[in-house]
Amino acid sequence: MGKIISGTDLANDIKAKLHKETTILTQKYGRAPKLAVVLVGNDPASESYVRGKAKASLVVGITNITIKRSSDISEEELLDLIDDLNNDSSVDGILVQLPLPNHINASKIINRVSLNKDVDGFHDLNVSSLWQGKASIYPCTPKGIIRLLDSENINIDGAHAVVIGRSKIVGLPISKLLLDRNATVTITHSHTKNLSSITKTADILIVAVGVANKITKEYIKDNACVIDVGVNRLKSTGKLVGDVNLADVINKVSCITKVPGGVGPMTICSLMENTVLLYKNHMEEN
Repeated sequence: MGKIISGTDLANDIKAKLHKETTILTQKYGRAPKLAVVLVGNDPASESYVRGKAKASLVVGITNITIKRSSDISEEELLDLIDDLNNDSSVDGILVQLPLPNHINASKIINRVSLNKDVDGFHDLNVSSLWQGKASIYPCTPKGIIRLLDSENINIDGAHAVVIGRSKIVGLPISKLLLDRNATVTITHSHTKNLSSITKTADILIVAVGVANKITKEYIKDNACVIDVGVNRLKSTGKLVGDVNLADVINKVSCITKVPGGVGPMTICSLMENTVLLYKNHMEEN
């Protein structure tokens, strides 16, 4: 039976270390790091994610403010709000919770966030730095995935890593981070033909497709390490499950993340790390 990787346990260890660091830094600089989260509308999933970020901030010692706006807010009003946060010297990180309503250009909003407050790493210039191999703020989920692999001593160097999904939030950036660690990376997606013939060659399989229990043992190589990024709520039971059918694959993998409690906690933990990093950069500049 493969090992189930607990992102919760790893995240708790990292947050405990971050709390010690923020305690020292708060005493040194006279204020705690501050994260501003902008939530537009009342999507239940988004509200849940925002609550999780606020809870983690409290544990780490980060001041968290959540700014809620109705779903009918105009794009211009939202841009003005971002400008206000950019100009607020007490705010170190700004996160705009996605998705945004259809009438708002998400890319325009994300790129309005000041580069030195872009805690999600989604600004075009941070994305550019990532792909050029320059120092930047890494997107939280890919950063968390690398930490999970390292925690299990998975040898990335020389491994064949297959990524299912090509989103700008997960698929593309995790592919680049794996390349930076000398993996041979194959990116697959909804138009890939004979998907299982490719995924069965993966030493490391990263799954981010957003379809409950899609990946079964027929897709997986013996003793592969599987990272399940998906979070799906079953309509029949209300249960949260991943993109990988855990019960079906558990006897074939070497290790696998569970859902919930796998990648999710590490995504939030990475957000806390990015906030503290931006805070330190901010305070050292002043």
